[in-house]
Amino acid sequence: MATIRRFDSADAPAVAGLIERCLREVNSRDYPGEVIERMCDHFTEQRIKELAIQREMFVAEANGIAGTVSRDGNKVYTMFVNPRAAGRGIGRLLMRHIEALAVVDGYDHMETGASITGHGFYHRLGYIDVRSTETEFGFNYILRRNLP
Repeated sequence: MATIRRFDSADAPAVAGLIERCLREVNSRDYPGEVIERMCDHFTEQRIKELAIQREMFVAEANGIAGTVSRDGNKVYTMFVNPRAAGRGIGRLLMRHIEALAVVDGYDHMETGASITGHGFYHRLGYIDVRSTETEFGFNYILRRNLP
C-alpha cells in the first residue's frame, strides 16, 4: 500500500517525470499532441517546485513516487497517478488525504478542474459536475464534492 507524505523539493524530478508520463501515456488518448506538449512544457521540475511553494503538495510512495496531488484550501490541483499504478487506490488515497485536511481547515466542499481523462475518476469519488470550460490546456470539467 502507498503512504502519503508532503512533497520535498528533491521530489521535483520524479514528480515532473510522473506527470509527463501520465500526459503522454494516458491523457494523449483524449487531447491532441499540441495540447499534450503544452502541458508537458508547463509541468517542469522548476514549475513543480514553484507550485509546491504556492500550495500544499503531497506524494504517494509505493516503490517510488506513485502519485501526486496538491491543494490550496478546498481546491484540488495537479492530481496524477503513475499509469502502472492506476486502479490500485492511490488516487483515492491522495484525494481522501487532502479532503480530510480541508475538513480540519473548516471547508465543507472540495472543487477541482478535471481533464476529459480524469473526469470519470472524480465521479467515482463522489464529485459532481458544476460546469465545463475551455482552458489553455483544452476542455476541462469543474467538479465539486461536499465534505462530511
